[in-house]
Amino acid sequence: MGKITIWQEIVGVFVIFTVISGICRARAEPAGKVIIFNAGSLTIPLAKMEKQFEAKYPTVDVLREAAGSQKCARKIVDLKKPCDIMASADYKVIDKLLIPNYAEWNIRFATNQLVLCYTDKSKYAGEINPENWHEILRRDGVIWGHSDPNLDPCGYRALMVLQLAEKYYSIPSLYDKTIANRPKENIRPKSVELVSLLQTGNMDYAWEYLSVAVQHGLKYILFPDEINLGNYQFDEFYSQAVVKVTGKKPGTFMDMKGGSVTYGITMIKDAPNAKAATAFLRHMLDPQGGLKVLKDMGQPPFVPCRVPTEAMRASLPGPLKNLVEIKD
Repeated sequence: MGKITIWQEIVGVFVIFTVISGICRARAEPAGKVIIFNAGSLTIPLAKMEKQFEAKYPTVDVLREAAGSQKCARKIVDLKKPCDIMASADYKVIDKLLIPNYAEWNIRFATNQLVLCYTDKSKYAGEINPENWHEILRRDGVIWGHSDPNLDPCGYRALMVLQLAEKYYSIPSLYDKTIANRPKENIRPKSVELVSLLQTGNMDYAWEYLSVAVQHGLKYILFPDEINLGNYQFDEFYSQAVVKVTGKKPGTFMDMKGGSVTYGITMIKDAPNAKAATAFLRHMLDPQGGLKVLKDMGQPPFVPCRVPTEAMRASLPGPLKNLVEIKD
C-alpha cells in the first residue's frame, strides 16, 4: 500500500466531520408526532401552519384534534389523553382547568369578535341588519343556534352578547325572549359544526367568530364594540355578562365572566414530544409564521404574544421567551 498523502488525510477528516455534523443535525432537529388539541375556530389556520411546519421538518407529523375548548381541556384532565399542545379560544379555560396541575404557563396569542352568521338561504336574509337582528331571532319559524356553553367558549360568549345587547339597547327581557325561541336541539358541541347547518339551509342563523365567518365565506352581522367582545377597552362593560358552566369536577360549576375574546395556548407538563412541540410553538408564535397566517385569515394576532408575569415568562421553554412580552 502506498503512503497516505496529507491531502488524503485532509479529505478523510472532512468526510468524517461532515458525517458527524449530519448526525448531530439530525439528532438536533425535532421528529415524531406532535399532538394538538385545539378550539374548532383554529382548525383552518392550524391546517396551514401544520403544512408549513411539516415542510420545514419532514420527520414531524402534526396530529390535530378539534373540539370546544373546554372539551379539549377535559380530554386532558378527565380522560388523561396524551397531548403536547392545547390551544383554547378562551385563555381562561387553560387558567381554570389546566393550571397548575397540567400546565405551567399560558400564552395569549390572538383575539377575535362575535358575529351572527347567515346565508342567502336564511329566512329574512334580505331584511336583517345590525339594528333588527335580535327582533328577527325572536320571530316564529326562524331557526338559530349556538355551540354548547359547557364545551365551547363561543357558546357562552354568544349568551354574553345577548346579555350585553339587552343592556346596550335598553330592551327589557331581550335575553330571555330570544333564548325562548332557541330550542335545546339547536345547541351543538362546537361552533364550527353550525357552519354546515347554515350552508345546507338547515339553520338560518348561527353565532360564530368573525374569523370563522371570513374563512367559510358566510354572511354576517357585525355588532358594536360595546357588545361584540372584540375590544378590550370595553372589558368593564363586558364583565356585566356572566354565564354559569360546568366546572373541573362533575356536578360543579364555575362562572365565566364577560371579557374581550383572547385565545391562549400552552404545552402540557407531561407532553410526549416536548422538543417537537416547542419547535411548533416557535413557528406558530412567530410574526412571520403562524401569526401571519392568523392575520391573513381574519383573526388579529397579538404581536408580540403575551404572558401576564415575569415569573410565567421565565417558565417558558427557552426558544419561546423572545416571542412574548409581559402584559396583563
